[in-house]
Amino acid sequence: MKNIKSTVVEVLLAVLPVTVIVIILQILLHLPLELMIQFLIGAAMISVGLILFLLGVRIGLLEIGEAIGAALPQTGKVWILVLFGFLLGTVVTVAEPDVRVLATQVDAVSGGAIPKNLLIITVGLGVGIFVALAIFRVILNIPLKYILLVSYTLVLILAALAPAEFAAVSLDAGGVTTGPLTVPFIISLGIGVASVMGGRSASADGFGYVALGSIGPILAVLLLGVIYG
Repeated sequence: MKNIKSTVVEVLLAVLPVTVIVIILQILLHLPLELMIQFLIGAAMISVGLILFLLGVRIGLLEIGEAIGAALPQTGKVWILVLFGFLLGTVVTVAEPDVRVLATQVDAVSGGAIPKNLLIITVGLGVGIFVALAIFRVILNIPLKYILLVSYTLVLILAALAPAEFAAVSLDAGGVTTGPLTVPFIISLGIGVASVMGGRSASADGFGYVALGSIGPILAVLLLGVIYG
C-alpha cells in the first residue's frame, strides 16, 4: 500500500505541473476546445499508465534484477556473468519505450535513411556491451574514471568521422537509454553483483553502470554512422 501511495503522488507531481501550464495557455491563447479535451484525456491515460508501469518496476523489476545480479557471481564463472550482463543489458534496452520513440522519430525524419529496427538493435547492443564491460570492471577492480576517459575519447574521435546527423542521433540515443525501464534494472543488477563480490563496496561498485550504459549507444550509433558514411 505504501508503494502505491508513493507512486501515485510521484506521478501526480510529474504530470500536474504540465497539465496546469497547458490549461493556463488554453485560457490565454484560446486553443481549440477539442484539442484541449484530447490533451486532458491523454494526461489522465498517461497518469494511469505511469502509475501501473512504475508499480511494476518497483514490485518486480528491481527485485529480480538484484536477485539475478547476486546469483550470477555464485556460478563462479566469469564468462557466464559477463555474457548474461550483455544479454540482459541488450534486451532490457530493446524493450525501453524511450528507445522505441526515438527510433520511430528518427526513421520518420530521415525518411527511412536510418531504419527504426536497425537503430533499436544498435542502441541495445551498445548498452549490452557496456553493461558487460561494467561487470568486468567490478571483477578486475578497474577504476571507473579510466574507462570513462577512454570511452569519451573514442566518442570524440568517432564524432569527427561520422556524418553530422549520426552524431546528433547518437547523443540522443545515450539519453533515452536512461529511461524508466533500463535504469532501475541495470542499477539493481549492478548492486546485486557488487554485493556478493568479496571485499568490495557495493555503494562504489554498484553504481557507474548507467554512466557506462549511456556511452555504449553513443559509440554504437557513431560507429554505425562511420560505416554508413
